[in-house]
Amino acid sequence: MEHRVDTLVIGAGPAGLAVAACLKKRGASCIIVDRAAEVGSSWRHHYDRLHLHSDRDRSTLPYLSFPAGTPRYPSREQVIEYLELYARHFELVPHFNEEVRTVRPHDSGWITTTPASVYHSQRVVVATGYNAVPYLPRWRGQERFGGRMLHSSEYRSGESFRCQSVLVVGFGNSGGEIAIDLHEHGARVAMAVRGPVNIVPREIFGISVLAISIVLSRLPARLADVLAAPLVRLSIGDVTRLGFRKPPMGPFTQIKATRRIPLLDIGTVKLIREGHIEVLGDIREIGDTRVTFDDGRSRDFDAIVAATGFHPRIDCFLAPQGDILDEQPQPPGGGEKKSGLHYCGFIVSATGMLREIGIEAQRVADEITRIEHHPRETR
Repeated sequence: MEHRVDTLVIGAGPAGLAVAACLKKRGASCIIVDRAAEVGSSWRHHYDRLHLHSDRDRSTLPYLSFPAGTPRYPSREQVIEYLELYARHFELVPHFNEEVRTVRPHDSGWITTTPASVYHSQRVVVATGYNAVPYLPRWRGQERFGGRMLHSSEYRSGESFRCQSVLVVGFGNSGGEIAIDLHEHGARVAMAVRGPVNIVPREIFGISVLAISIVLSRLPARLADVLAAPLVRLSIGDVTRLGFRKPPMGPFTQIKATRRIPLLDIGTVKLIREGHIEVLGDIREIGDTRVTFDDGRSRDFDAIVAATGFHPRIDCFLAPQGDILDEQPQPPGGGEKKSGLHYCGFIVSATGMLREIGIEAQRVADEITRIEHHPRETR
């Protein structure tokens, strides 16, 4: 089936819905396509305990707040309900079960193909999300491991790991929360931490750290790090005493230089300090049950959960146009890189992913409608 539309939005998660709503507010038409069967599919596959690490009031999408009564840090289910409400409120009806195979320029526009359809559009907005494809490293000897090994994207609850010894690999936000969940379900937990880490509290004196980050992010990254350091030390303490190495850069510089978010601590550090979670180094080798670490220590485990992150999923359908992606390959992070091709949801920011998506969606919609209303000025 063939479709013709001004703008095609790829992805029915927070970024795609936000762009579509912003376009609709400006009187522009679009079609949303998504390979899943419902909005917010990535949120539906996260672990049960997941809550937003950013506060509710700074995590809303444009023009619609979370419903009254939503807690300060909404749960996974509440985020899904909010995305469903958002789609209903703006009467957004995505074309589901449409997995994009190719996106290529054609004449003055773009042709996007799925197994069932061909979409002709003047513009394409790629909003498939930064965390789309699980990244699972290879470790020496991992094929010999006799226990259960899974990526964090497959993890649901610590209930099935009760009374087991579990190694969580990675010290990002998912790894930190999964470690808490495992402990709460009676597992014996250790964490493999490969390198130096930045850790920041979720709140400082009752103030959301996101609110503080929004203010500090207006400054140069190094200056923001200097100003934030005393507050972080006061709240978190000296984490080198817990087995962590101090990184050469602060959290703001880290985000800018590496696109990696520091751990937003919601209780992991307390459990480590109390001895409930053991901190180990990088994995050197995996055996049948025993894992050896780079500091020479070794432990036996029943299961390994790899909280090792994700990659964006866009190189598969944009690969023929190599100039569109950067070297990783990653999207360029906001704005156009090629005429008529826009991105939303790929900027890693200290001010929160959902907040940044809202800002970026309005910017993309403004750019698209400016082109529609003043085409000669953009030539």
